[in-house]
Amino acid sequence: MILGEIAGPQKSSDENWKDAKITYWSTMDLIAGEGVQRGYYVNVHPNGDTDRGSFEGKVTFRGGEGRLEGMWKGSGGTGKFDGITAAGSYRARLVSPTEVEMTWDGEYQLAT
Repeated sequence: MILGEIAGPQKSSDENWKDAKITYWSTMDLIAGEGVQRGYYVNVHPNGDTDRGSFEGKVTFRGGEGRLEGMWKGSGGTGKFDGITAAGSYRARLVSPTEVEMTWDGEYQLAT
């Protein structure tokens, strides 16, 4: 069992996510380098608004490199993101114990 926290800036061409800072917390339950990941995320946008959600996927560690792949779903937010509906997929490569390359894809609908 691994408990993790990852945080950093979002890079996006979508102005709604440009320069947002993501933090996510997860558990990874592994046997022989393979298993599942479950967790929660929050994005804090430059104006202070937030959006949040959960994710779940599979984890594979081979040759010192970790791979994550799964699905995420938004569950709410504040300000502009209050009432957001959102879902999609994610993929990540754990480059080192302190570096992650991650891609989040999907669609969202703002309530207003």
